[in-house]
Amino acid sequence: MFAHLKFTAAAAAVAAMGTAAQAQDQTFITIGTGGVTGVYYPTGGAICRLVNKDRKEHNVRCSVESTGGSVYNTRTIRNGELDFGVVQSDVQTAAMEGARAFDGDEPYGDLRSVFSIHPEPLHVMVRAGTGISSVADMKGKAVNIGNPGSGTRALADVLMAANEITPGDLGLAAELKSSEQAAALCDGNIDAAIWAAGLPNGSTMEATSTCDIELLDLSTSNLERVLEQNKAYAKANIPGGMYPGNDSDVVSWGPKATIVADANTPDEVVYVLVKAVFDNFDDFKKLHPAFGALTKEEMVKDGLSAPLHPGAEKYYKEAGLM
Repeated sequence: MFAHLKFTAAAAAVAAMGTAAQAQDQTFITIGTGGVTGVYYPTGGAICRLVNKDRKEHNVRCSVESTGGSVYNTRTIRNGELDFGVVQSDVQTAAMEGARAFDGDEPYGDLRSVFSIHPEPLHVMVRAGTGISSVADMKGKAVNIGNPGSGTRALADVLMAANEITPGDLGLAAELKSSEQAAALCDGNIDAAIWAAGLPNGSTMEATSTCDIELLDLSTSNLERVLEQNKAYAKANIPGGMYPGNDSDVVSWGPKATIVADANTPDEVVYVLVKAVFDNFDDFKKLHPAFGALTKEEMVKDGLSAPLHPGAEKYYKEAGLM
């Protein structure tokens, strides 16, 4: 898996003028994230920032890739084209079982958890005047259900199924990226958008700041059925006042964002990444509002359905977290 991360012989030759040995020792890792207006992308950036801070000591250099999201990240890690990924907790479970978005795939037995991060409540954004007051009202409407391969799309499928709706029941089942949905809402091209992300996130902020958008309270959309049938999710709250025009708390549900890797990712590389975050935990929490309430104790156990990677487990035991 890591062959693509090392300098090739040709690259080493180019670097031979005085720095060849140093270059050959460096390991390059990439974290797959999501759309640039969500929370996954800055999450990957925050992790890489801390890894790269001490790169001269451990010779690991970290970069971030904007991707289609959780399902894409999981598949691409499995294919050896990404090293780490930000993945919804429920997508971990589905990948290991070969279920839902991975139906037809072999169960991914080599998927490994590294740590969990922030909760990801479902944001159902509705344009004013569309007559949508519950998920059932989406029949015949134009709704963005997320791009294929994203964790949002997986959650949209769960939400619709719990409310006995299929994409065919919608007037338009749009498959826009998160970076496209705010403009589509405010331009009147879609009536609603289903979107899973941490708090706050750029896409929802853009939409609610630009036009009259209401966040749908999901307590009237078979919330208990969703939670009973999907143990990877938990009830969540979107605080009133977080987004313009939405002054009341909104009841929602969702998974947790997690960092995952493959079992073949070298232990020492995973250890470096975990150590960078946990040794600089106060700095990490300041890098995005979604990280403010995180605790180390929750991050090493909550939302981690895949087995812990040995490199992560080593750090947690040394730090007294296990």
